[in-house]
Amino acid sequence: MQENSEIKADAKLDELDASILRHLERHGRATNYEVGEAVGLSASAASRRIQALESEGAIRGYRAEVDDRLLGKRMTIYIRVTLERQSASVLSAFEAAVRHCKEIVSCHLMAGQYDYMLVARVGGIDDYGRLHQNELSRLPGVTRLETSFALRDVLDGSRL
Repeated sequence: MQENSEIKADAKLDELDASILRHLERHGRATNYEVGEAVGLSASAASRRIQALESEGAIRGYRAEVDDRLLGKRMTIYIRVTLERQSASVLSAFEAAVRHCKEIVSCHLMAGQYDYMLVARVGGIDDYGRLHQNELSRLPGVTRLETSFALRDVLDGSRL
């Protein structure tokens, strides 16, 4: 499977490929037979298409979605980050450093008022205090952090 996260520029997805991708998003452990049944192909034809989608980078990998609450991470936190400037070196240094923060579950470069939006999962307010003091406040180029705490997760990104 291709290591980078970008689809090859010349990759063309037809409706069958799109159907396969949608099915695998919802059912990542589906067999080739199950994928084929869902999209109207034989198991061998589904397998060939899946392999092609993997080699083109359309499928970046497979993973298990774990309920963070079972790991003691019951609080979702949104952190808006402002950097000192948006030069390539500052952005690169920030992104490299944030990848090492294990509590950060997503990081998005933003357009608008903030430079980045981070999402963290922690056990509670004390854990967030440690994350803020020991990691977030030390990220390169950061001039401002604004934090919001989710009161309840109504719908998260894992539901497709």
